[in-house]
Amino acid sequence: MKLLRHGSPDSAKPGLQLPDGTRIDASGFGHDWNEAFFADPANLDLLKTWVETHGDSAPVLEPDARLAPAIARPSKIICIGLNFSDHAEETGATPPTEPIIFFKATSAICGPDDNLVIPRNSEKTDWEVELGVVIGKKGSYVTEAEALDHVAGYVLHNDYSERAFQIERGGQWVKGKSCDSFAPIGPFLATPDELADVNDLPMWLKVNGETMQDGNTSNLIFKIPTIVSYLSQFMTLLPGDLISTGTPAGVGLGMKPPKFLKPGDVIELGIEGLGEQRQEAVACP
Repeated sequence: MKLLRHGSPDSAKPGLQLPDGTRIDASGFGHDWNEAFFADPANLDLLKTWVETHGDSAPVLEPDARLAPAIARPSKIICIGLNFSDHAEETGATPPTEPIIFFKATSAICGPDDNLVIPRNSEKTDWEVELGVVIGKKGSYVTEAEALDHVAGYVLHNDYSERAFQIERGGQWVKGKSCDSFAPIGPFLATPDELADVNDLPMWLKVNGETMQDGNTSNLIFKIPTIVSYLSQFMTLLPGDLISTGTPAGVGLGMKPPKFLKPGDVIELGIEGLGEQRQEAVACP
């Protein structure tokens, strides 16, 4: 299934994208796509039954309807740094021997086509197309063999970063990752059965029509079972939590000379099977 959310930031509603691409309102189902929904494995089966019964009569979204973040605000966004060897190389870093973990504030979450707000005093706002993993079952000390049983689905995520805030200002990476609008999520969450092979998904990103990133999830250094298991050794993973798994080469920081975003730039990105996003960069008011 493909779960989406729609409407204004203050009153987003659950929705679905049907196999033929039609997007419908799923408010009649009675759940938002949040921790409580993902915590009960029966809910997805109930949702399938609801679609079979009510899908044809549910309100159809207008083509220009705003898409909200595909999941309601999770308890945490956990990111994996330098998880593509080519990205590590372009930034001058040694590929890690264990996953590099950092957090992104949940207040950074926005819709997949909302504007990118370049923060005040920013000169180095950068882009990163990433595969997001949404947790579907609470877990601590999860084994790699069990890990995929804890996954509810996958989403497209643009892990925007302000490199000066992240690297040049001391402390942790989180302050360069957490500005408002720095975590567009969606257009939808795809349940695992929607993807033929999550370990072989082409992923790409363009700025003003020029391809900057052209990668594939097959090049992840640490695969999804490893990531889920590893994280669960240090913290409890809750239903609805988002894990962002890393970005391939082609970020602005790695270019010679580096290239960063400015107001008016248009950023487009996608992952096969997970749809596409489009953001326009605007100055912070």
